[in-house]
Amino acid sequence: MSRKVSEAAEFGRVAVLMGGAAAEREVSLKSGRAVLKALLNQGVNATGFEVDSRLIQPLIDSDVPFDRVFNILHGRGGEDGVLQGALEVLGIPYTGSGVLASALSMDKLRTKLCWMGAGLPTPRWMRLKNEADLAVCEETLGFPVIIKPAQEGSSIGMSRAEDQTQLKEAWITASLYNCDVFAESWVVGKEYTAAILDAKPLPLIRLETPHTFYDFDAKYRAETTQYHCPCGLAPAVEQRLQALAAEACEMVGVSGWARVDLMVDAQDRPWLIEVNTVPGMTDHSLVPMAARQAGIEFDDLVWRILETSFVQG
Repeated sequence: MSRKVSEAAEFGRVAVLMGGAAAEREVSLKSGRAVLKALLNQGVNATGFEVDSRLIQPLIDSDVPFDRVFNILHGRGGEDGVLQGALEVLGIPYTGSGVLASALSMDKLRTKLCWMGAGLPTPRWMRLKNEADLAVCEETLGFPVIIKPAQEGSSIGMSRAEDQTQLKEAWITASLYNCDVFAESWVVGKEYTAAILDAKPLPLIRLETPHTFYDFDAKYRAETTQYHCPCGLAPAVEQRLQALAAEACEMVGVSGWARVDLMVDAQDRPWLIEVNTVPGMTDHSLVPMAARQAGIEFDDLVWRILETSFVQG
């Protein structure tokens, strides 16, 4: 038996959970199928499950127990601590961050509060609880702003607003997602993302899109989005941004793997936007792109993420 086969056997039976009931279901399914294929390519005894809101039902129904879970459920249910808590109750190790970091990182507002408390840079913001807050928003932040549902990913429900009419429309749209809504100052500058693998940052990616911002369509459908990796920054500058991204993860307890999104404004000041604890793994996804630049091919990346289940869960 080869060393690779022997190592694969050490994982035992692996359940790859994908889908879920969140708004990011279709992205999760695409990610999950790619992850499952990569594991099978390497001899891992993996089984894929396309789940609905009953995230752990396949594990409960199985006649033979699973030894660990590769969690590739994006958004609420799979990325917010719910699945992580259920798996800990069942005593099943899983990939990625634990309950606290998952729940905290899924909530963009609470993440920003943690970063602010730690003295890390993040754009100004205010919560929009009702229509009366819209006028206050203009006085506090000015225009333009970006409106976000606090607990959605993949830019779902997000809109840019340049006046009160657009602000109200954006607030109504974001409010449909049944979570806190907030406005954030619009940062004019360049957008970067930093993948983190086992506490180590991978090469940065600079994003360019003709869209107003890096929205769902730009992320998963458009062929006009440009990804620059290498990102074009001087090595010392890139290292500072990588260190900031790693610190941002540390402040909210993230472990295993993640992706941090940030902006750099016209004055070269960095601004942390959000952290994703179960990033996408599709053909348009950023973590595989950054890993490839670091010499880590997709199958090996998936293997290394699965290895995080030995220390988390």
